[in-house]
Amino acid sequence: MPPASCWGSSGRTLYWAASQLDLPTLADSGYDGAGQGIHTPVKQPADGNRLAIHNRTYNRLLRSLRGLGERGFALLIGRWHALRHTAASPRSVGHIVGAALVLTQFEYRYLPNRH
Repeated sequence: MPPASCWGSSGRTLYWAASQLDLPTLADSGYDGAGQGIHTPVKQPADGNRLAIHNRTYNRLLRSLRGLGERGFALLIGRWHALRHTAASPRSVGHIVGAALVLTQFEYRYLPNRH
């Protein structure tokens, strides 16, 4: 595994979130071996054999969960330009993104009805 200084800002943020905030982090195979709490797909065996069914199921689930998160993030940064380039720390950007999420849900009328 390369040192954290070689990962770039997104890799360092993923590792920080996974290790310091105890957040399970879903990543693509480029982050394989990045550390505890970072979940990456199981790679194909080098010998050409097919992955076991439980590994294929894990990969499919991981891809679908990552897809939901990526679509949600694309919606947020598409609407809130301030989220595209932020210098806020990972700890405080969560509050900013949470506020943007509530405003976006309100805007799209996704908030649950309160009777």
